Amino acid sequence: MDTNMEPLTEHRSVSGPVVYGYLRLVRVSPARQMALNEALAEYCRQHELTLSGVFTERGTGSGPSAAFTGLIDVLELPDTYGVVLPAASHLGPKDIAAPRQARIAAAGARLLLVRGRGRRRPGAHGPTGPGPAPVRRFGPAPAQALNTET
Repeated sequence: MDTNMEPLTEHRSVSGPVVYGYLRLVRVSPARQMALNEALAEYCRQHELTLSGVFTERGTGSGPSAAFTGLIDVLELPDTYGVVLPAASHLGPKDIAAPRQARIAAAGARLLLVRGRGRRRPGAHGPTGPGPAPVRRFGPAPAQALNTET
């Protein structure tokens, strides 16, 4: 038997696909910011992703964001899999979110959401009673992975 054999993958640390987090924080307390960062980290642990960094936008302006520009720059790095967000709303209001989602897709990155897109609206009814609310999409649908509140 060869004594120089490597241990099985399950017995050694293996890094998963590389992702970067993105947070858009407007009037958010430090405790909420910490909770959002922890939610991203926990999501990545559960899905065997390597969270290589979190870009945080703090402004409310509609101009270019240094944080988003930095995110797009790292998406161009080899072996970058995608972007993880607490919810789609972290891309900004509709007029900002749609072009941002398009830029992420154009970079070849996946958009991963900790919390799903669809929410039940009060009074939303299907043919057999209350049902899920319609899903609003900005472009190619992001991958929904974990339905956790943040």
